[in-house]
Amino acid sequence: MSRKPDVIRALVVVFAVGLLISGITTLAASEGSPGDRAAEAAHLQLIMVHEASTL
Repeated sequence: MSRKPDVIRALVVVFAVGLLISGITTLAASEGSPGDRAAEAAHLQLIMVHEASTL
């Protein structure tokens, strides 16, 4: 009977990995081109630096 938790654990891990991969691909598909993502990341960094300097 010690094998059943291993099987259940393996199924949960497989489900979690599939969910993670699905979420990542959905997020990647919903975003714009890679250049847009880089520009947005740079913009967010500027906002964070500005907010940190006003504290």
